Amino acid sequence: MTQRTFKTVVGQLLSEAGITLNGSQPFDIQVKDERFFGRFLSDGTLGLGESYMDGWWESAELEEMMARFARAGLSRKFSSSARFVMNALRARILNEGNCKNAAQGVERHYDIGNDLYEAMLDSTMTYTCAFWPGATDLAGAQRGKLELVCRKLMLAPGQTVLDIGCGWGGFAAYAARNYGVSVVGITNSREQAKAAQTRCADLPVEIRLQDYREINGTFDRVLSIGMFEHVCYKNHRTYMETVHRCLKPDGLSLLHTMGRKKTVARGNDQWITRYIFPNTQVPSALQIGEAIDDLFVVEDWENLSTNYEKTLLAWHRNFEENWPQLSAKYSERFHRMWRYYLLVFAGWYRARALQLWQVVLSKEGIVGGYPWAQNRTRFV
Repeated sequence: MTQRTFKTVVGQLLSEAGITLNGSQPFDIQVKDERFFGRFLSDGTLGLGESYMDGWWESAELEEMMARFARAGLSRKFSSSARFVMNALRARILNEGNCKNAAQGVERHYDIGNDLYEAMLDSTMTYTCAFWPGATDLAGAQRGKLELVCRKLMLAPGQTVLDIGCGWGGFAAYAARNYGVSVVGITNSREQAKAAQTRCADLPVEIRLQDYREINGTFDRVLSIGMFEHVCYKNHRTYMETVHRCLKPDGLSLLHTMGRKKTVARGNDQWITRYIFPNTQVPSALQIGEAIDDLFVVEDWENLSTNYEKTLLAWHRNFEENWPQLSAKYSERFHRMWRYYLLVFAGWYRARALQLWQVVLSKEGIVGGYPWAQNRTRFV
């Protein structure tokens, strides 16, 4: 095929999503290097992302371009490619969430540098979906999410809490300070562990550099916020059995996780897997259901997806505003990679191609029912 033919095919493909090559709409793709066409056709979404990193194309509203791309299901056009099939087979054969791979995946993403995350996140250093009702800025929305989690867990003074995947200690600090609980937080990230230990130094909080499979002890409450995507479906049952073992008989657990509509063996886009979140898989409702079968009662399952687009766009604004300082350490290619990551995810959430769930679990069911589900009122 000639370059002209490549261009025609790509143009026809993108037109299915209402995207025009070199068009006048802000979400259209402006091609800077015509090698983009062949790269996109040969490598699918991996080629799309890599060619953006290389500066071969631009889009003034990248998040809307990707939302249209997702709504039109264009990723499925590449699902029979040799690269896609090999990746799917690899996910079925290998355990991408084993201890070694989990640690490596965390190191590659979360240990990039705390300076990057400090520039992008709010003062709580919370790197998960915020809760925006009643909030006027990112910090307020993240405090709203932390408060939401505390209320759903019905925290009370004196309780013991296990935070699996504690990040930089934002939830542990908030819960200990505002609800009088003691918290054990675990993470595989050395950089996160050091920062979390500093943040929580004057609180009844213990931060451990530890894999979730190694946890001992029992707790009144067990939660994970934005960690379950790193577990991978072959380990979902092991994760839930760990939570069950660590949770007291009358305890509650909360799972805050991305979700997807369709069950697949490999949960992430090829570009995301290579450059952003290696060894991760976004779970489906079916996969979560199978993992908790005969272990837990589902007390509540809430979809908070619409909050995530706004969170990602806020992170993107912070990242771009602070790029002049970050550019002394990170390359322009990294700049484009990180921008692409944040805006692609924002587009996926805008299109509802991804979801965000909070699932509350108990071992035997709360006698009389779970109060939050019975009276779902919002605090504003």
